Amino acid sequence: MIRLITVLILALFSFITSVFAQEVTGDWYGQLDIQGTKLRITFHITESDGAYTATMDSPDQGAMGIPTTKTTVNNTTLQINLDALGVQFTGELKGATIDGIFKQNGLELPLILSHTEIGKEEKKTRPQDPKKPYPYQSIEVSFTNPTANNIKLAGTLTLPKGIKKPPVAILISGSGPQNRNEEIPQFNHRPFLVLSDYLTRNGIAVLRYDDRGVANSEGQQKGATSADFATDVEAALAFLKTRNDIDTKKIGLIGHSEGGLIAPMVASKNKDIAFIVLLAGPGVDGGQILLTQARKSGELAGLEKEYLDFNETVSKKIFAMLQKSTDLAAAKKEIITLLREARKEAPQALANELTDTAIQNQATLLSSPWFAYFVKTNPDQFLSKVHCPVLALNGANDFQVLPKLNLNRIEQSLKKANNKDVTLIELEGLNHLFQTSKTGALSEYATIEETFSPKALQLITDWIQKRFK
Repeated sequence: MIRLITVLILALFSFITSVFAQEVTGDWYGQLDIQGTKLRITFHITESDGAYTATMDSPDQGAMGIPTTKTTVNNTTLQINLDALGVQFTGELKGATIDGIFKQNGLELPLILSHTEIGKEEKKTRPQDPKKPYPYQSIEVSFTNPTANNIKLAGTLTLPKGIKKPPVAILISGSGPQNRNEEIPQFNHRPFLVLSDYLTRNGIAVLRYDDRGVANSEGQQKGATSADFATDVEAALAFLKTRNDIDTKKIGLIGHSEGGLIAPMVASKNKDIAFIVLLAGPGVDGGQILLTQARKSGELAGLEKEYLDFNETVSKKIFAMLQKSTDLAAAKKEIITLLREARKEAPQALANELTDTAIQNQATLLSSPWFAYFVKTNPDQFLSKVHCPVLALNGANDFQVLPKLNLNRIEQSLKKANNKDVTLIELEGLNHLFQTSKTGALSEYATIEETFSPKALQLITDWIQKRFK
């Protein structure tokens, strides 16, 4: 979900916040450097009868007017709290700037504010981004999902030239709202654009589409689970079967992260699927995915063992409860109780951030339909029924879906299906996005120019072509 942890970490990016002050009212502009990713922050400060209030904008995230919890001024010291996210900013007024520190759950970042607006940095194309004109046909398409109120999903179908009826792959994105390119704005990478371009140049048609509720697709993400997203894939499959410009007997699925869970879900029910490619797909239930990725990502970020141990202990209790629960409303209440009890035992810095508001918001997230479904779903129930050819790839530096744990479980599940065409490969040096990396840490994602390892692209292409010679 792999984008899983990516989901949790990007949630931090989405709302990451900070400060205020000076004379003190007015608009204050700053920029956070979050492990190599630049994120502009604007605070709008007002005062009435000596009381200060503030709202925050995060223009690079499209989040505007976010209310803060408390704004205080003591001489030249300024402090802003955002309890819902466990955030505290403390800054010192120094002439025309406010120099401060942003804190959240053990993370500390410097933030300097001024009255000078910071312009948006123009996104540069990455070296692998394809440039028009393409040496293949690119068609804007749409199709409906009859099981989801006939929502219309929009996408792009790319068809290689010179091949009458090519095989075709449907791309399935990772967790969170993704457009057809699986674009990650924070890192300025478009993995599915690069993947689809490479495959199509090599004789394989590709259908990629905007997730429901994203870009040009209808519907909404809220309340939807992986099972719901699987019906979107089935709608894409039904659409392709109506076309006469592809080989309808050679339709396969390529799923990244959560998409690597959804692909077996669809293939286990549809005998028409010719192949599936799992890119950092899970082999264990979501609870184990989240526990292992939280531990590994924390270690890479240098968090103290005390904090990681505490987080793991509390998370295990919550996940175990969710796996047994059938009532999300009751689960939310139990999570609140668990977190309040945990606060009593938490390291002091974390206990201070576990305010009642923060606990309430955490409980809402953890008891959401998507999260609960993910935690309790074991991919084995689908993989053990997949009989088509399977290629499963993981990067050795993937901290979000640990390669050895998940590839081994995928292999075990496919053996239950007596699947004779299975290829499992751990690719040295690649991270969760299949970039060539040093450690795989999140901090490297934005600084790596490579969007998708050429070695991985070639491997995927060769494997598919070999099945249709």
